[in-house]
Amino acid sequence: MCRACDYTIHGRQHHFGWDNSFEPAARVAPGATIEFECRDSSAGQLTPASTVESVKALDFSKINPVSGPIFVDGAEPGDALKVTIEGFKPSGFGWTANIPGFGLLADDFPEPALTLWSYDPDSLAPAAFGAHGRVPLKPFAGTIGNAPAEPGLHSVVPPRRVGGNLDIRDLAAGTTLYLPVEVAGALFSVGDTHAAQGDGEVCGTAIESPMNAVLTLDLVKDARLAMPRFTTPGPVTRHLDAKGYEVTTGVGPDLMTGARRAVADMVELLAGRYNLAPVDAYMLVSTCGDLRISEIVDLPNWVVSFYFPRTVFE
Repeated sequence: MCRACDYTIHGRQHHFGWDNSFEPAARVAPGATIEFECRDSSAGQLTPASTVESVKALDFSKINPVSGPIFVDGAEPGDALKVTIEGFKPSGFGWTANIPGFGLLADDFPEPALTLWSYDPDSLAPAAFGAHGRVPLKPFAGTIGNAPAEPGLHSVVPPRRVGGNLDIRDLAAGTTLYLPVEVAGALFSVGDTHAAQGDGEVCGTAIESPMNAVLTLDLVKDARLAMPRFTTPGPVTRHLDAKGYEVTTGVGPDLMTGARRAVADMVELLAGRYNLAPVDAYMLVSTCGDLRISEIVDLPNWVVSFYFPRTVFE
């Protein structure tokens, strides 16, 4: 456990969805450092022994558990919760799945698929993909946020102005995140931890991996944030940059269509070059490829680019 932490939130202290009537797992003063035991996004339904049949059997009422909530003394609507991400303690196990009906190319990949990962939780050396691929790792929490003001139970799947399922890879160690507070105490929770993800998480899953997260929670009074914001340390893609990138593009008047085109072309490129099943290439690019808006001002067409790091295979 974290010797410098004021509290530990155990994995059993989790919930599904957002509801501001949930009883807090702990009540803390601003400035408290907390170690959260985070379950993976399947809530343990997928394990090192799982097969593709396990993907078919997933109970979607038990997806994306988050640990908490934490009541922060003095937090009031209009404040911001300042979340300093101190670090992560990874487990060494992860999974990536193609889940039918989910993901950017859901129409192209209607059948379930599963990749299981094993990695060194101490060195965080790149994780093996097949016989030749190695995916660089960067642990972070995909779901991190406060309870919304609207009463009742709300799905954890869509992100919100108070945070939630943001899936931002750069919410990693050293980042400071600011979240709008909508209810007394903020009622903060975190989970959906990943060992690696590309920007876009295009197949709908990353390297989903249970791990502990160590966070410090503080307050910025009367911040009046409209949306989450964050500050990162240092270079954010140094784990991917060493060998450069292969890049595909989508050009047209619709950003979603352009994004699908760019990703589909990258899947085709990698499947052909490295003799991969297309669905395996699709899951791979979700863990380490980055979608970027390259141009959004030259009417009537916009440019979306998809960057795949060459270091995975070189």
